[in-house]
Amino acid sequence: MVAHSPGCCGGSGGSAGCRRGDNTVALPQEKMSHLKKINVADLRLGMYLHGFDEAWIKNPFWKSKFLLRDYADLQAAWTSGIETCWIDLSKGRDVSKKAQEEAFELPETEAEPEATSFDEELERAAILCKSARAATISMFNEVRLGNAINVDSCLPLVADIAASVLRNPGALISLARLKTSDDYTYMHSVAVCALMVSLGRTLGFDEEACREAGIAGLLHDIGKALTPAEILNKPSQLSDEEFTIIKRHTVLGHAFLTGDRSIPAAAGEVCLHHHERIDGGGYPEGVSGGKLSLLARMGAVCDVYDAITSNRPYKDGWDPAESLARMASWKGHFDQTVLSAFVKSLGIYPTGALVKLSSGRLAVVVEQTKASLTKPIVRVFFREEPPGPIDVELVDLSDPAVKDSIVGRESRERWNLPSLESLWAGQLAARDHLDLDVGKEKSK
Repeated sequence: MVAHSPGCCGGSGGSAGCRRGDNTVALPQEKMSHLKKINVADLRLGMYLHGFDEAWIKNPFWKSKFLLRDYADLQAAWTSGIETCWIDLSKGRDVSKKAQEEAFELPETEAEPEATSFDEELERAAILCKSARAATISMFNEVRLGNAINVDSCLPLVADIAASVLRNPGALISLARLKTSDDYTYMHSVAVCALMVSLGRTLGFDEEACREAGIAGLLHDIGKALTPAEILNKPSQLSDEEFTIIKRHTVLGHAFLTGDRSIPAAAGEVCLHHHERIDGGGYPEGVSGGKLSLLARMGAVCDVYDAITSNRPYKDGWDPAESLARMASWKGHFDQTVLSAFVKSLGIYPTGALVKLSSGRLAVVVEQTKASLTKPIVRVFFREEPPGPIDVELVDLSDPAVKDSIVGRESRERWNLPSLESLWAGQLAARDHLDLDVGKEKSK
């Protein structure tokens, strides 16, 4: 499912399911002829649910619009405590008695997300990243203007991100890491949203909890919209005074979010505390240990990982595997249970990591496998002795017929290699400096 319109905030760009300040649903006139408001108690299988007349957080489903074909979904709607909803008569049955008595053939509709290949999901993730970037820019601009965030219209974006993570967790998370300096603030929010959803699933969160984690990730840096642009976009390292100003984004964002009752308290909590440390050495309040909510501890891990693996104007991003190793070495920084789950969600050698194989070849990790965290699919491209490029080869290390294995991560600096992102992202990572003349690929 591709992200919806970039109206992820208040303003004139809201979609059909967006909510106005008077708590009524704003519906485009051209679609009114197809929509009908009914009591939730009158919902039946075969109806196309267009949306609820209630705040998004009470919505029992990930999707805001879908065909009711499962009795469990029907039960969830009936017991949600929501009184009224909208159905789309152009896509499903009506509530009339005659329609209820007639046999209704369910039309074809999008099924729940199914697992997809990495390459297939990467293409879909590229489209999603583009629309997510536009939505996040719109949201930040509205905040700069002092307008409230329309959380209802953010929900479809979070749902699309969650669906991508469910189909293939590595694709969107890895692609969102490829940011330009102009995109960093916005795509960082998208990446942290995806990382929070993935981590939540690994920790056993249900759908509602994952949705809340995703919203918190998307909004965790909203205070940067209230930070001076010349400091936020400075192309070199910040001075101590500038860093003090930057650190205020946690407090500014928290104040903004808590001023809107439609935004869950958890989002404000993550916004305020995602730079805290488990030992109390973080900011802005120096909160430690159990005083930090689980979502705040998750936010701290997801925020740091995306920050240190992303290229910045003043430094290149660290290798993904090296980043996880460094994070694990920072005693007192993270909740170790959360960090362990985070590693499990990404893999010990995440997509894009440079590794050395027992054969003496170098490879870039392309995709995780279900067999083992240490046996991903890799793309071999370089030999250690004598140093030099070789024909690119895709190798599934979990295949019993493959005798090669990872012996450890490798430093990109040691080999003075160009950026390796094109080896796993292909044309989607195309930049002038990504051209690698390493031979023609063969498959194995």
